[in-house]
Amino acid sequence: QVQVVESGGGLVQAGGSLRLACTASGLTFGIYAAGWFRQAPGKEREFVAGLRWSGGPIVYADSVKGRFTISRDHDGYAENTIYLQMDSVKPEDTAVYYCAAGTTWYATRHYTREYEYDYWGQGTQVTVSS
Repeated sequence: QVQVVESGGGLVQAGGSLRLACTASGLTFGIYAAGWFRQAPGKEREFVAGLRWSGGPIVYADSVKGRFTISRDHDGYAENTIYLQMDSVKPEDTAVYYCAAGTTWYATRHYTREYEYDYWGQGTQVTVSS
């Protein structure tokens, strides 16, 4: 059974840092992409960052570019971990953050669209105080 679980959320002051982690386990096949999305109160879920699992393209939303960094570790197919390092956070970064893993191959992948990801975590709350 595939499980995607986020951790590391919490309360942080504006200008501070936070590191989110996400573990995707139970995958018997490879991951093509991993990403982070977020949903603020009263707003639709939006793309934050995404990467190709095998290396190469990394994509960021303009709102987080230069402040957030996505990365990944992998241990064969048993367990895969995705990170989101959040620096210089702002109150507008307050949201529930979701991790997602894409296991479907696409000839053209944008990394920014929800349909490109097959497995999602339950989300972790990040609150930035001013």
